[in-house]
Amino acid sequence: MEKFLAYANSVLFLSVMGLLATALLAYPFADQLNLGWLVLAHIGTLLFAISIKISYVARLVFLGRLGRPMH
Repeated sequence: MEKFLAYANSVLFLSVMGLLATALLAYPFADQLNLGWLVLAHIGTLLFAISIKISYVARLVFLGRLGRPMH
């Protein structure tokens, strides 16, 4: 379970970084992107947000199975 917890933590961190990057591309830098990249940035924002939710739930499950406090 320790290995899975580490994996869930890593995916959570990478998902937050990806969400920040795609949100920056999709909104403040939108005027510098062509339409194709802008669409991909918006889709990436949605996918990274979903990934954050899934990895956080996985993290809670693995913490619970290890008997550690979930906060």
